[in-house]
Amino acid sequence: MNAVQTLTIGADEADQRLDRWFKRRFPTLGHGKLEKLLRTGQVRVDGKRAKAAFRLEPGMEVRIPPLDDALVAAKPARPAADVKPAPRVTKGETDALRAAVLYKDDDVIVINKHPGLAVQGGTGTTHHLDGMLDALKFDYPERPKLVHRLDRDTSGALVLARTTAAARWLTEAFRARTTRKVYWALVVGVPKIRQGKVDLALAKLPGAHGERMVADEDEGKRAVTLYSVVDHAAQRAAWLAMMPLTGRTHQLRAHAAVLKTPILGDGKYGGEAAFFRGAEEGGRPKLHLHAREIAFMRPNGKLLKVVAPLPAHMKTTWDFFGFDSNMSGDPFADVDLK
Repeated sequence: MNAVQTLTIGADEADQRLDRWFKRRFPTLGHGKLEKLLRTGQVRVDGKRAKAAFRLEPGMEVRIPPLDDALVAAKPARPAADVKPAPRVTKGETDALRAAVLYKDDDVIVINKHPGLAVQGGTGTTHHLDGMLDALKFDYPERPKLVHRLDRDTSGALVLARTTAAARWLTEAFRARTTRKVYWALVVGVPKIRQGKVDLALAKLPGAHGERMVADEDEGKRAVTLYSVVDHAAQRAAWLAMMPLTGRTHQLRAHAAVLKTPILGDGKYGGEAAFFRGAEEGGRPKLHLHAREIAFMRPNGKLLKVVAPLPAHMKTTWDFFGFDSNMSGDPFADVDLK
């Protein structure tokens, strides 16, 4: 590779260390050689110098200097017998995915992701949305592209780009934090302050049961969430509207626990305090976190806003407590994200 190139980080590459991203892209480029390129400023992220441990985000642009072809030779292809076939998508899965479409035009598709569906694959995860996106091509030759993510157990509005051009401006909208995302959550207990902001840095902590986010003002990344109590059932439970102003992993779950009102069903962050009897039948409840609304400005200056109905398990809980899931109104209407 004898010329400078610039590569844009996609949603599926987000939150990777820069050195690990290089290892995947250029598997035979040695770590020492990469460190020298970083130290001398030949590799840059969004025009700035970066260290090996720098965490990448969607939409960032990585400058790749001219490299010796011998150093960046691609990994040899695996024998055909060793290549795993793409997961088969059944007609039932295709029909269910298409039925989840809330909005579709020439540029974007917005679906109401159901809880329990992973957005991308990983260790031990072979069934995921990314493996089923051919079902949402409709009449387009291009496969839809992921531009952001939701946790496996979080339901709600998820945006897909239908074209490469749309993927670029959507990725930039998420990167610039100009996309409005409002979540609904059912928490155990009621926050002492009914409307406010949690501004608490979070860092990843490895564990036997997977990574979790913990408060860490020294090493963590800033995480900011606005919240408002929409309704509550005495002091037993509260319906929160939550708007993340940053996009950290498990941010809303970690911040709800900081308020001492963990999200119902979130044992990872709330432990036993995240459960109570009577709201659901058939065992412990699922996570009660839903991406209710997403809104963003299109390149033509028009606003697109999509609202996702509650999943069945949350609708059951809303009915149990007498909450009106058809309630309109946005407690964050005055918040300007620009």
